[in-house]
Amino acid sequence: MDLGNMQYNKGKSKADQPPRLEVEISGIKFKNPVMTASGTFAYGLEFAHLVDLNAIGGIVVKGISLRPIKGNPPPRIWETASGMLNAIGWQNIGATEFVTKKLPGLHKFETNIIVNIVGFDLEDYLEVARFLNDCPGIAALELNISCPNVKKGGFHFNKDPRDAHHVTARTKQVCTRLPLWVKLSPNVTDIGEFARACEDAGADALSVINTIVGMAIDIERRIPRLRFVTGGLSGPAIKPVALRMVWDTCRAVKIPVIGVGGIATVEDALEFLMAGARAVQVGTANFYNPAASEQIAHGLAAYCRTHRIEDINQVIGSLSI
Repeated sequence: MDLGNMQYNKGKSKADQPPRLEVEISGIKFKNPVMTASGTFAYGLEFAHLVDLNAIGGIVVKGISLRPIKGNPPPRIWETASGMLNAIGWQNIGATEFVTKKLPGLHKFETNIIVNIVGFDLEDYLEVARFLNDCPGIAALELNISCPNVKKGGFHFNKDPRDAHHVTARTKQVCTRLPLWVKLSPNVTDIGEFARACEDAGADALSVINTIVGMAIDIERRIPRLRFVTGGLSGPAIKPVALRMVWDTCRAVKIPVIGVGGIATVEDALEFLMAGARAVQVGTANFYNPAASEQIAHGLAAYCRTHRIEDINQVIGSLSI
């Protein structure tokens, strides 16, 4: 026991103590409520020379399927006003290569690793979930049933709450060790209905939201800007929609909600936390400011010190109506 350190801490006032930023989601402790969003941070290692990965609470790697996927043909990204359209189409190296070539390098960092999983049908989801469930070094799986950029698969499961319930329940059955988060789509009439369906099916947490379906047209050539025609809109343009849907979801379910959509600054993150999100994921901002997640984490600590908040959990759900 370090009595000297105990005496030192005992002599410090509460105002001198660093704020507590730790949050818990589905039994996992995160050093702070800031993560990177799937599809915007590659496999994490690619950003290690640009960001202190130990400074953030978690890394959600890009969508992983059991076998490699080439993705959609280009062009598949288009910048829009205050946002970005993408139709990548789940391009990834596959679960085996991820576990053998990427995951060992991620183990060097004191940051929770969450793996977003994708599939073209139910069996695809079950296969990749079974495979990753047995792999050490993964904190949770994020079930992607909301990507609008594939012709079949994930997007199908957010058209009817009963389908969302079914794929969640079946995947949860094979996730015997890992918590299962479900990433919900904004492209629905009532996100609360889908949130409750996934909660009833055994989801441990919900990530809200994925991208909004949009498109852009080249008026000179009269063709779509994206080869896939439509794509997922992300970035600051969708933040008000994402914030409202997080608010709706938090009122609809009791399980933790992770806020996603247009978060680029500490002010953005605080809005989502006040609306009830237990944590946030930073996405499109990573493309133009790779250090955004680290800066937000530091910014949350500074906000707490300035406002004499001892624990970030005092901020979560604190919105007054």
